[in-house]
Amino acid sequence: MTITGFSFPTAIKFGAGARKLVADHLKEQGLKRPLIVTDKALAALPVLAEFKTHLNGLDVAVFNGVFGNPTCSQVMDGAAAYKAHNADCVVGFGGGAALDVAKVVGIAATHEGDILEYVWDHPNVRPIVNPLPYFVALPTTSGTGSEVGRSSVVSENDTHLKRVVFSPKILAKCVFADPELTLGLPPHVTAATGMDALTHNIESYLSPAYHPLCDGIALEGTRIAAAALLTAVNEPSNLKARSDMMMSSMMGAIAFQKDLGAVHSCAHALGAVCDLHHGLANALMIDTVMAWNYEAAPAKFDELAHVCGVSGGGSEFVPWLRALKARVGITGPLSAHGVKAEHIPRLVEIATADICHQTNPRPCTAADFKALFEAAL
Repeated sequence: MTITGFSFPTAIKFGAGARKLVADHLKEQGLKRPLIVTDKALAALPVLAEFKTHLNGLDVAVFNGVFGNPTCSQVMDGAAAYKAHNADCVVGFGGGAALDVAKVVGIAATHEGDILEYVWDHPNVRPIVNPLPYFVALPTTSGTGSEVGRSSVVSENDTHLKRVVFSPKILAKCVFADPELTLGLPPHVTAATGMDALTHNIESYLSPAYHPLCDGIALEGTRIAAAALLTAVNEPSNLKARSDMMMSSMMGAIAFQKDLGAVHSCAHALGAVCDLHHGLANALMIDTVMAWNYEAAPAKFDELAHVCGVSGGGSEFVPWLRALKARVGITGPLSAHGVKAEHIPRLVEIATADICHQTNPRPCTAADFKALFEAAL
């Protein structure tokens, strides 16, 4: 029998007001000079200013140079800000992009070379050998679950290809998951990030890798999102729905240590070629890919339909997904979102090279990706 290792090491403080615990937590660690890593748009909103009022007694600096899909240069700029402040810890505050940058700023600040040299598939990948700055994370969206992940996805500056730094060393020492931080999200962002969370849970469950612990988490994460997403979109101030989506988001990211599938390979390609928001890209592809996957895992689709309250079994799961997308305002084919037929060859090339589809329940070739993109166009 194969010996399999399981690990769920992230400490999480979950609930309304959790952000108010950060200062005392850092002080207990003997830390005094945090660098907050966030994105440009968020830095201009009252939510960041309000959070800073809870950091009394700390000498706080802010790096707000994250925007769009995070890039390697943003990481290096963040590392320079860390050194300039003589910081002793990093506070990631934001959505998936800000948190992905925050997770690896400490590597760039304490190690030689460009952050790109630390991606897992670099031909001469550098090891993480020095102690990393203490890192805590506060998500302000409910989608990527990056706050509990052991990987950071950053894009190459020129090609926009997504690259992954993977190491348990970049896990947050503590996550402060405060759903009040998501109350200001507009409906379209809530919808796109929520579909990202749902996709993580669904693809993790469908992955053929052996991880019953993650299967249970992914199914429950799917159930929670299915019940809460529409309410979160339609009632932005509904704290229970916001809490449920934040929990589902974290559960999806915990579960996808079991790996993902072809939806994410397509989304990564759409992000690189067409600069689509990751959650939106997942939402635009999920029903097309799931319809194609159904024949490979009908029993699992039955389970997904059951936890989502879909009558009629697994064959009705994809129609339910399509209806949910429409109800949360995500409509139209890829072509309605700027994707053109001439993009398909490059999309296919990137998706085929992407690692995520290696754990898709149905093997996916370049020809399959071409057919999927054409069907979604």
